[in-house]
Amino acid sequence: MDLSNLQPAAGSKHSDNFRRGRGHGSGNGKTAGKGHKGQKARSGAPRPGFEGGQMPLYRRLPKRGFTNINSKNIVGINVSALERFEDGAEVTVETLLETGVIKNPRDGVKILGNGELTKKLNVKVNAFSASAKEKIEALGGTAEEV
Repeated sequence: MDLSNLQPAAGSKHSDNFRRGRGHGSGNGKTAGKGHKGQKARSGAPRPGFEGGQMPLYRRLPKRGFTNINSKNIVGINVSALERFEDGAEVTVETLLETGVIKNPRDGVKILGNGELTKKLNVKVNAFSASAKEKIEALGGTAEEV
């Protein structure tokens, strides 16, 4: 048993994909699953988060921080991950996607200098750390920023 094969107990999940209030023969007629009377049984029931006029939680809590609209989400890859390529191969963002080194390039790919590299590669990505560029070029490869 592990997280990849967890599933709900048999019969514990119900589809919410049926028509309510279509007669008692349907099994969900009359009150249509809303019980008897009360605010939540009426049409126009309060929106989610409404606390009966009390200041709702999302307005009681202070606002913190901000989201920088100019920030870039860069994917970092160590030079050790480039070992899977053949000697003399050209490594681009597309080839990294094809071989499964990265799943989503987001705003760019940066090669970082952790690990060892033993092959001569021509790497063309968005950015390099100084140590990564040094390791690639020490073996006769090229590190070109696109």
